[in-house]
Amino acid sequence: MSDEINKKVINIFSQHNNDKLPESVKDRIRYYAGFNYVKLKKDANGIKFKKDNLLKYASKCHYMVSVMREINGEVVLYSYDVPNSDLFRFMKSFEENTLDGTIIEIDKYFPEGLA
Repeated sequence: MSDEINKKVINIFSQHNNDKLPESVKDRIRYYAGFNYVKLKKDANGIKFKKDNLLKYASKCHYMVSVMREINGEVVLYSYDVPNSDLFRFMKSFEENTLDGTIIEIDKYFPEGLA
């Protein structure tokens, strides 16, 4: 996903959190399953998304997940390298108490060998 699209979506959500929400923004934000979302039909250049391109992009993504834990009275950070294909399994491990701690940050990156 392009940085330009991400900036536009973040801007929409920023306006949404403002009490004086313009109607044009209000119409774009939806709520489902406990979360706000914005639906995108085209990329930053106005071109419709292609399934194969998005899947190829996703297969290259990794996430650096920083998790805070307290061990023996000391606060430590664990940084996990999570491939996109394992992200949901990783998150579920917190729900199932396989992993514990507080997620501090999730940052997307591309390993150098894949870029």
